[in-house]
Amino acid sequence: MNRRNTDIERRSRCLSDGQHGEGPVVYWMSRDQRVHDNWALLWAQQESIIRRKGLLVVFCLISDYPGATLRHYRFMLKGLLEVQAKLHQFNIGFTVLEQSPEQALPPFLRRIDAHALVGDFDPLRIKQRWQSHLITELTMPYFEVDTHNIIPAWTVSAKKEYAAYTLRPKIKRLLQSYLTDIPALKRHPFACAPVSSVVDADYLVRNVVDRTPGEYNWLPAGEAAAMQAAVYFVRHKLMHYAADRNNPCVEAQSGLSPYLHFGQLSPQRLAWLVERSELSAEVIEPFFEELVVRRELSDNFCLYEPSYDRFAGFPDWARTTLNQHRNDKREYVYSLAELEEGTTHENLWNACQHDLVKNGKLHGYLRMYWAKKILEWTSDPETALEYAITLNDRYSLDGRDPNGYAGIAWSIGGVHDRAWRERPVFGKIRYMNSAGCRRKFDVDSYIAMVTWRCKSDII
Repeated sequence: MNRRNTDIERRSRCLSDGQHGEGPVVYWMSRDQRVHDNWALLWAQQESIIRRKGLLVVFCLISDYPGATLRHYRFMLKGLLEVQAKLHQFNIGFTVLEQSPEQALPPFLRRIDAHALVGDFDPLRIKQRWQSHLITELTMPYFEVDTHNIIPAWTVSAKKEYAAYTLRPKIKRLLQSYLTDIPALKRHPFACAPVSSVVDADYLVRNVVDRTPGEYNWLPAGEAAAMQAAVYFVRHKLMHYAADRNNPCVEAQSGLSPYLHFGQLSPQRLAWLVERSELSAEVIEPFFEELVVRRELSDNFCLYEPSYDRFAGFPDWARTTLNQHRNDKREYVYSLAELEEGTTHENLWNACQHDLVKNGKLHGYLRMYWAKKILEWTSDPETALEYAITLNDRYSLDGRDPNGYAGIAWSIGGVHDRAWRERPVFGKIRYMNSAGCRRKFDVDSYIAMVTWRCKSDII
């Protein structure tokens, strides 16, 4: 009898019991689109080997995912094409279902008489809705595995954390126990009945609703490219991260967030590489703070705050101060179209927006400034939140993500922050402006760099 790996087991939980079917174990791949370093796939393989079953990976593709454009679909599908090829090498089946999970999975799983369903964890509202529907519809057992966080979100905390300082000690108590090497996937010993599994990107994107022209060709998609980029960062750029991470004129940030968002790179594998680098703890700690504490804090926020993308999700003190300044006079008020086109009075903000549109990713420090100016230049905080989320989700490769929602809520609504000196419009929300940016980095060089990028079409 095969024994269960406890390191795999403790990252899972049973969402609903049921009657095991005679067919394969099915892994519904969603947030974590990779073959290696995937605890959910490892859990599914462990279960299928113990039960002597085939293993099938299913991806559900919808053409109108909120905020996603043709650019995002193209990047994702390139990665899934690699997933399909690698799974074939491991004798694991793969198929794409062209409907939402709540529509496609129940009849599909009944048709193949699935032994069990395994899903990866995602705290966002749309994924939680799909999950709730599946729990009511499925007749076989349904398990969830958190392979996106180093410590499962439900394990590290059972409540919404106030700030990083309340979550950090909980993570530190558990981190060394959970930050392990990740077992290798095995060639699967039991065949799965053939299922149509051709990933044809041109065919699959035919119904995508938002067909924003152009692709982000500067970043190759897929887990092989993601791992190569991670290794390069750790070896050549991590040493400069602590000193230069807030300077967008210097390439000190990792640039890995699109890979992390689409699950093409395991955060745990990245943390494992960082921890085993030859750099001192003082050098790697700032990056570890972002990769582990801040990223898992974002998942915590979205998991336990139903209004993570609404004014109601702001802390009490922030809602109070923003309400007190709701009728303050705004010197400038811009429409969504004016912001989207980057035609405000402030050259730095316009450069940020052009960079976001062109590059598909805005530097982390500038994204805070960018969002706070939207608060200053719109009629009310609700509009500011709506516009910031719309622009970030539409243009950033790492949009539609807990990091984005938590970051915008921090910038506009004081989430995970504290009260600061009171100002017009902002109230006690932390203030940022272009003058502060000039003290951090060479603003004119950044604007020139973005202008050159846009004109030269190098990205």
